[in-house]
Amino acid sequence: MTSNSELYGEFSGYQEELTAQIRSWLREDTGSGDVTTRWTIEPGHQSKAVIHAKESGVIAGLPVAELVFRVVDPSLSFTPLVTDGQWIEKGTVLAEVNGSTHAILTGERLALNLLQRMSGIATRTRSFIDQLQGLPTRLVDTRKTTPGHRLLEKYAVRVGGGSNHRFGLYDAVMIKDNHIKGAGGIAQAVSRARAHIPHTMTIEVETENMTQVQEALEAGADIIMLDNMSVPDMKKAVRFIREQAPHVKTEASGNVSLDTVRGMAESGVDVISVGRLTYSFHNLDISLDLNAKKDR
Repeated sequence: MTSNSELYGEFSGYQEELTAQIRSWLREDTGSGDVTTRWTIEPGHQSKAVIHAKESGVIAGLPVAELVFRVVDPSLSFTPLVTDGQWIEKGTVLAEVNGSTHAILTGERLALNLLQRMSGIATRTRSFIDQLQGLPTRLVDTRKTTPGHRLLEKYAVRVGGGSNHRFGLYDAVMIKDNHIKGAGGIAQAVSRARAHIPHTMTIEVETENMTQVQEALEAGADIIMLDNMSVPDMKKAVRFIREQAPHVKTEASGNVSLDTVRGMAESGVDVISVGRLTYSFHNLDISLDLNAKKDR
């Protein structure tokens, strides 16, 4: 488990970008202003709010929740009481927020939405990681993320114990079935890509059968994805790849579930990619309650 101060550093390089996104999301929610709070609560009112979990799971996103409140009102005080990556039980108080009641209520929904979503992803990831105990296989995410939320969702996967696949279309070559069709074959696709990429960039090829596995090896792929293969076929492919080119990494993908992930890992693959970490999960139920102080 990592300390909150270290985790806050995760976003240091993206502070400006993330702050801009938060401002945009706040504008979407508040428009011309929070009319309910404006007309029901005196402007100078101060409160202490507690954020608490209404179900058990892995917490992710406390630095992001704090940033939301800071953007709304820099004078708000946000105190995390647990650490991102920590498994918490129902009823646990996660953080306290002190300051303007108007500001707290303005930032409440966005902060909770992000915290709930990221914690849901982290909890989902942890459930897959638990199935891989004792095995060397790494669990990674995919690009099946919510537009505008990739940075946060991939962070949540790491908090849950998983790893990130490529972040976007620009940081690795992944030759899939449509690329193979468009290029005229695996050999042509790999050759063209190799001629243009820097030596530090890897080439991964998606394969569906042993014929394609052999073609990918002969073409010089760095990573071979075994897509939608049965576990027996996967074992056969892994054994063949290790005999022919031990340096080539293997990745399993397609229809990965909590029921199938361990069997797939036992085939010997180096990596298993799971899209449902970021597109099929349950938001963790988290709430904020005010404990009002006296007015100024």
